[in-house]
Amino acid sequence: MRPGIALGPYPQREDLRDGWLDRAAAGLGGFIRQRVYGRSPGRGEFISLVDGEGQHLVALTDKEIRECVPDLRRRLYSEGLDEALVARSFAIIREISGRRLGMRPFDVQLLGGRVMLEGKIAEMETGEGKTLTATLPACTAALAGIPVHIVTVNDFLVMRDAAWMAPIYKFFGLSVGTITEGMAPEARRAAYACDITYGTNKQMVFDYLKDRLMLGRDTGHMRLQLEALHAEHSHASRLLLRGLCFVIVDEADSVLIDEARTPLIISNVGDTSQEEQVYAEAVTMARQMDTGSDFSIRPREHDVELTERGRRRATELAEPYGGLWMGPRRREELIRRALAALYLYQRDKQYLVRNGKVQIVDEYTGRVMADRSWERGLHQMIEAKEGCAITGQQETLARISYQRFFRRYLRVAGMTGTVREVAGELWSVYRLPVVTIPTNRPVRRRGMPDEVYLTAEEKWATVVDRLRRLQNEGRAVLVGTRSVAASEHLSALLSLAGLAHQVLNARQDQEEAEVIARAGERGRITVATNMAGRGTDIRLAPGVAELGGLHVLATERHDSRRIDRQLFGRCGRQGDPGSFQVVMSLDDEIFHDVFKPHAERLRQLFPRVGEPLPGWLGKLLVDLAQGIAERHHGRVRRELLRVDDQLSDLLAFTGRSE
Repeated sequence: MRPGIALGPYPQREDLRDGWLDRAAAGLGGFIRQRVYGRSPGRGEFISLVDGEGQHLVALTDKEIRECVPDLRRRLYSEGLDEALVARSFAIIREISGRRLGMRPFDVQLLGGRVMLEGKIAEMETGEGKTLTATLPACTAALAGIPVHIVTVNDFLVMRDAAWMAPIYKFFGLSVGTITEGMAPEARRAAYACDITYGTNKQMVFDYLKDRLMLGRDTGHMRLQLEALHAEHSHASRLLLRGLCFVIVDEADSVLIDEARTPLIISNVGDTSQEEQVYAEAVTMARQMDTGSDFSIRPREHDVELTERGRRRATELAEPYGGLWMGPRRREELIRRALAALYLYQRDKQYLVRNGKVQIVDEYTGRVMADRSWERGLHQMIEAKEGCAITGQQETLARISYQRFFRRYLRVAGMTGTVREVAGELWSVYRLPVVTIPTNRPVRRRGMPDEVYLTAEEKWATVVDRLRRLQNEGRAVLVGTRSVAASEHLSALLSLAGLAHQVLNARQDQEEAEVIARAGERGRITVATNMAGRGTDIRLAPGVAELGGLHVLATERHDSRRIDRQLFGRCGRQGDPGSFQVVMSLDDEIFHDVFKPHAERLRQLFPRVGEPLPGWLGKLLVDLAQGIAERHHGRVRRELLRVDDQLSDLLAFTGRSE
């Protein structure tokens, strides 16, 4: 990527199209590359260059350092991201950060910044200061005239990080914009016009789709330049973004992998006057059908299959309604969606009902996605099931997956604490290498063996007893749950046991940072869903470190080992002591389709009530279940990318842009 802004009116990379052989070769290449190049970089030559530049800055005043910036900016703009110039930029940023923020980047943060500036993912342990690290490549690229986007996971972190790092950007004369929910188009356009723009992945993708709708097929650089010269109200003047140049993705595994299973869609709401009755009738009929004989449930595929008897039953149930219910294909599709709404989507797990509206809960973060809806009438079926007003099925205007969106940036970089498990996928999909950055201080986090019980009742009884003991010892404890329902169930059990605690789930998401920041206080129990305050430090109160630090107690394993590691990473930050353990049962969701049918046999083999399965067996079951789940989710992401490419080709053929 060349420095400077002369990259065309709307710079972006052309879509990368791979066949199955290309993807297989890229996956194998990514695996080999990770083994050879993914290790922690040494602290040698580059750190020496930065230290050498920094020695000259210590004796200078702020004014004298600022006078050096125009020359650095001019050279970066004209000569590019040369190693010596990058080292000089990093040295100035480190010195100013120490003076303005009281935080002087460590050597490992300099390494992380260099890795990101090269267009790679820096895997940095939780608590290693990724927010500050991002300023190093962001400032340097912006000084070179490259528009920079910094993507993070929610509006709170967007505003916090931009305000927190503002003194550094201000020193260099760089403008900073923020993109949050509810902003007017003019404000968004002004924010994207800044040198550095903070925003969430969702907001930036939707703004990009709006630009694509505005442009239609007229995306050629020459056409846009000519329009800007001759048209009073050209397309270019109404676009929100300036293009897709350089993006730094915080929590890169969450954004690029976990959320990549769901396409982003801009749609119009259709007329609901005739649909409400249809959805209500479908749910009524679905409630009269029997599991097993009329239909089978496939939870892992999130699908429902009608049996031959179920099809005949559907015909009988639909006969009194007439009309569209007489068409067999339409009838069976509607009833299948109604069955999915009834049996696969559970209140307080996949969604909440707030003020008479169904709101989706992100399964990876536990956060509410208030403006999202499920496709193809599923959302409306759930509204009918819950007795909510029907919102109307959406008519798709534009859609794109996260995979295709981020592959269109000229350069992508990222940072996260948990990504090595999917390094091969990151390379095969995004051509993004992963580099593990060493910790600034030795990690003192201590893991304890998993405990797997046969029933949920045994698990919850153990969790309550364990929390009582830990609270009596004065330990600070963060309890991880997988759903809103599970967090509230545990809260009720703790209240019955007389144990004081704080709950953090999608119902209390506004207080997230405040609640999680206090989780390190002596004797405090914090029950949280998977959000667990990512991006917010848990600082230990005086005396807690001497007791062993924060203890993380997970009550379920997630489908992905990375999500588990994110939760465990809440303890033992920056050399603090800490410990973690998982207490789970065969009733948990991860085991449901694989091992739950064999629970009775296991009980006969291991009849000791109230005691966990042998450690070797519990570990074997967990590894098998997580391996199956991770392979399934990987297939879902690959299928979404394939379908997205096919839809793009189809829409291009019809003359539409996406």
